[in-house]
Amino acid sequence: MTRVRTRYAPSPTGRMHVGNLRTALYAYLIAKHEGGDFLLRIEDTDQERYVEGAVEIIYRTLEDTGLIHDEGPDKDGGCGPYVQSERQKAGIYMEYAKKLVEKGEAYYCFCTPERLESLRRTVNGEEIMTYDKHCLHLSKEEVEANLKAGKPFVIRQNNPTEGTTTFHDEIYGDITVDNSELDDMVLIKSDGYPTYNFANVVDDHLMGITHVVRGNEYLSSSPKYNRLYEAFGWEVPVYVHCPLITDENHHKLSKRSGHSSFEDLLEQGFVSEAVVNYVALLGWSPEGNREIFSLEEMVKEFDYHRMSKSPAVFDMTKLRWMNGEYLKAMDEERFYEMALPYIKEVIHKDLDLRKIASMVKTRIEVFPDIPAHIDFFEAMPEYDISMYTHKKMKCTAETSLKVLSDVLPILEAQEQFDNDSLYGVLSKYVSDTGVKTGFVMWPIRTALSGKQMTPAGATEIMDVLGKEESLARIRAGIQKLSDGLQ
Repeated sequence: MTRVRTRYAPSPTGRMHVGNLRTALYAYLIAKHEGGDFLLRIEDTDQERYVEGAVEIIYRTLEDTGLIHDEGPDKDGGCGPYVQSERQKAGIYMEYAKKLVEKGEAYYCFCTPERLESLRRTVNGEEIMTYDKHCLHLSKEEVEANLKAGKPFVIRQNNPTEGTTTFHDEIYGDITVDNSELDDMVLIKSDGYPTYNFANVVDDHLMGITHVVRGNEYLSSSPKYNRLYEAFGWEVPVYVHCPLITDENHHKLSKRSGHSSFEDLLEQGFVSEAVVNYVALLGWSPEGNREIFSLEEMVKEFDYHRMSKSPAVFDMTKLRWMNGEYLKAMDEERFYEMALPYIKEVIHKDLDLRKIASMVKTRIEVFPDIPAHIDFFEAMPEYDISMYTHKKMKCTAETSLKVLSDVLPILEAQEQFDNDSLYGVLSKYVSDTGVKTGFVMWPIRTALSGKQMTPAGATEIMDVLGKEESLARIRAGIQKLSDGLQ
């Protein structure tokens, strides 16, 4: 049985789009599920679109997500990636293009930009250019004379104009196209560089790629790829085309949406494991109702036959929920280190930041949620005495004033001002007065925070604030209630 080999072949044009990350992930999972190889190839032959630093982004993203490639021509003996521009310098693509010319499957084209422009036409409101095979009919002598004269040229694929071409995709099944729709695409550009389409096929064959995973926008190009494989006499790989990813409004993900790239999501406070987990579910349905998977678990579970043809909707609400689940399960030390910058945005006092981090760990979905949960530790917000009213707890401004007035001397006399000690003395007050715990804790928490929602209870908040600040806030609450009830 042939060893499964997949590849991720990004172009260094900027941040890694969510769709590209999914392609890399699926290629990795398909290979690793079968105990095969996952390769990385940098497709940098389009020099006009090359973005400085983009290659480093690719490396960093794959490392962050755990999608480690297996082999490559690294000078230090490691697993460096395959790089098309380096292969271009070795003359690989021109060599194979000339083989196609010799077979009559490709030809030199010397048409000027002006002539090509004249072939443009409008179809259904869209401007297209279909080459008319003009240079296919040049004699061998004319071609040689043009080459000798240094006339600029490209090499084009010679596609038939009659009949049909059929190819099979594992997700979309058999797809047949009329050959009249197959333009004679350029294989080698006038600068000597191969086009993406041609280099793609040559490299996939030379690297022994058995399964080609890519977005379904490449379905229309696949017949041309197949004809190249057949022209060379090479085995056609297994095609796995992934469905489109849209936003919640069923539009293609755009940079304006704010979640089109992996780095966008990290900057918004998501963790890489959650992003990878969520992206895996954009087009793939595991057996059962389970949704949380580690990368190792996905390798075991992934079956590309369970991928969908339908567009996958990127649901930010769902991703936030999933990220929250990952934060809850995260190691305490790692969570603290990642949460610390967000805590320090609003907390400048000398407080126990580790305790504050523990409070928010199960309350947030993304790290930027933290400041709004904890800003009251730094300074009390303005609040109205109506916040002391709680129907379920049967609290009113009047009852809250009495509770705060009662517990103030108890807390003033308390020497041990930690959570357990504070909870103990307040529980005794609850028991002695015959009221419910919430009836006491609600007004205290309100006086301490000025908020209806806090990441922890009254005694935990006092533990962090300390005795002096806690008592000062309770006294201020008593004053606010007294003034408001006059």
